[in-house]
Amino acid sequence: MPIRVAIVDDDKIIREGTARLIAGYTELECVGAFETAEIFMQEIKIIHPQIVLMDIELPGHSGIMCIRHVKPLYPAIQFMMFTVYDNPERIFDALAAGATGYVLKNTPPEKLVEAIIDLHKGGSPMSAQIARLVVSSFTDRDKNRDAVSMLTIREKEVLHLLSQSYQYKEIAARLYISNDTVRTYIRSIYDKLQVHTRSEAVNKLRGSV
Repeated sequence: MPIRVAIVDDDKIIREGTARLIAGYTELECVGAFETAEIFMQEIKIIHPQIVLMDIELPGHSGIMCIRHVKPLYPAIQFMMFTVYDNPERIFDALAAGATGYVLKNTPPEKLVEAIIDLHKGGSPMSAQIARLVVSSFTDRDKNRDAVSMLTIREKEVLHLLSQSYQYKEIAARLYISNDTVRTYIRSIYDKLQVHTRSEAVNKLRGSV
């Protein structure tokens, strides 16, 4: 039995070209190509896809929103992002939503087909540069976690309040300390995290989670 593949992409050229590519392989069957997530969700019960190639930016619901909605209802369906976006935030949002593959649109056709088959067999295919970004993000996260772990309990309290947009006076009142003491803690935080601004310090904190 061929692998049942659906495509969700608002770019007509990409959508129809990918459908033609899939139709050229006996081990694959294109069961539907849709312009929006909403239309795809209406047709799921009819087409019964096993693999879905999902773009991220779509009219209406994004591809990531669609996966969040569909995956709990149809856990057997495997989603592979097929997109131009290669920034870590999009990648991790997609994977957290339930995608199990992430392939860029500049992927050669034969590699895309290999990725579909690999996903069906239980793999988690990713374009090479996406895999490198994922590894790099985990490395950065470990570095940030190590840096944050060097802070004292009080410094962590101050940093958490900074991340919630508290001003110096508000932090002082919340922790029952003086404004000068808050500034001393913040200078120490910046030094230990090797940053120079509030936003850089907060990003280090968020990147450690």
